[in-house]
Amino acid sequence: MPRFKQLIFLGFIATGALTGCASGRSAERDGQAGKGRAPGDAIRPERGGNEEVTEQDANGDGRPDVWTYTVDGRKVRQELDLNWDGRVDLTRYFDANGDKVRESLDLDFDGRVDATYFYEKGVNTRRERDTNGDGRPDSFTYYEAGKLVRKERDTRGTGRIDYWEYWENGQVDRIGEDLDGDGTVDKWTRNPNNTARE
Repeated sequence: MPRFKQLIFLGFIATGALTGCASGRSAERDGQAGKGRAPGDAIRPERGGNEEVTEQDANGDGRPDVWTYTVDGRKVRQELDLNWDGRVDLTRYFDANGDKVRESLDLDFDGRVDATYFYEKGVNTRRERDTNGDGRPDSFTYYEAGKLVRKERDTRGTGRIDYWEYWENGQVDRIGEDLDGDGTVDKWTRNPNNTARE
């Protein structure tokens, strides 16, 4: 493959990883956030004994940039080196149908997971991110029917959500804040410019 085609190929892969898609339904935070994700864990998991790996040099520098893992001919995982430093920056996981179910991203290139995107039938439904570097997600974003519907954050680093944004028609409808740390909203602020609300 000519070098320019390899660069275009890797660009498409990177773009898909770093842009958001939408979904038909949101995963509910209660009881599900964090399941299956591993922020703070190594971006490159250990290879399973039954996995076969295929390496690809997408930029033509003689070193692999894409590693595709299969079990019995079915793709289960793909790892990508997006900045060509020889280290994995993105790991994708696939279900039995070949649909993407999760992506783990190393956004600061330290070899650890900083963000995890979850998918249902290959479409992004939720994103979790560790913004303070403690190895735990503290920012959660939810999508429904192709649109952002909710953002939640742990702004104090306590492991408990204390800030909520609810979105309607592409804009913030209301913001909830937990001022006393008990996990419930104490103060609501409505967007006075949201004309979509009746």
